[in-house]
Amino acid sequence: MSRIGKMPVAIPDKVKVQIKGASVTVEGPLGKLERKLNNGITAEVDEAKHQVLLKRASESKPHRMLHGLERSLVNNMVLGVTKGYRKELEVVGIGYSVKAEGNAVVLDVGFSNAVKMPVPQGIKLEVLQATNPGKLAVSGADKQMVGQFAASLRGVRPPEPYQGKGIKYSDEVVRRKAGKAFVGAGG
Repeated sequence: MSRIGKMPVAIPDKVKVQIKGASVTVEGPLGKLERKLNNGITAEVDEAKHQVLLKRASESKPHRMLHGLERSLVNNMVLGVTKGYRKELEVVGIGYSVKAEGNAVVLDVGFSNAVKMPVPQGIKLEVLQATNPGKLAVSGADKQMVGQFAASLRGVRPPEPYQGKGIKYSDEVVRRKAGKAFVGAGG
């Protein structure tokens, strides 16, 4: 059996897990998430032990591969509705800024026009520093949505290696390169 797949997913208090056919629904304080399991993977809730067990239909390679994946995805759903996920981004550069306007984020990152991106439903966006409008946080219950939206924000202007300007994750280290060396007139 898969080492990860055979581990049960603990269900904390205030979290309800429902299984209908091949879909798993997890509801908690931060929201409600639903996922359809892949073919050959089944889930069952053990009410006495407050855990979810995932099982595979056979020992074939595709079922073995999906077993641990599905268990991790269900675990991420449980963690998402209890604690949530968060990615912090920094906008680095002179004149670069970020603003939240209604249900959209406006990035001023050196283009002739500001880039306006709508915030997806289920994602919470906050600008962290009012004095330095260069830090923002993306948070939500769905790990995939939080990571995808943070990556699409970063993709507007990825950090460049010469001056370090652009949008980067707060824990990301940008490897800097040396610019061209200037040789004077004498030689």
